[in-house]
Amino acid sequence: MSDVEQPTNQEDIQPKAEDANAPINIKVTTQTGEEVFFKIKRNTKLSKLQGAYASKVGKDVGSIRFLYDGNRINDDDTPSSLDMEDNDTIDVMVEQVGGSA
Repeated sequence: MSDVEQPTNQEDIQPKAEDANAPINIKVTTQTGEEVFFKIKRNTKLSKLQGAYASKVGKDVGSIRFLYDGNRINDDDTPSSLDMEDNDTIDVMVEQVGGSA
């Protein structure tokens, strides 16, 4: 016989911080309703996602603004620092340069 008891619940063993770096899905939505989906780790800087999005749509990353909950996303922000959850949405605004009269 063993004096060691096996825990009955796996959650008792694994700390919550274990999923701190689990990837989450982020939806990037344009003003016209186009959606692009990204899977990103919680501690990855969102500047990486911004660069990937800009490449995908063929725009310069400097000409695009990314907003989360109405606030502009900074280069150092991460999903974790913004308390983002799986399937959250980032809004994309393309800065209009010039225009036709």
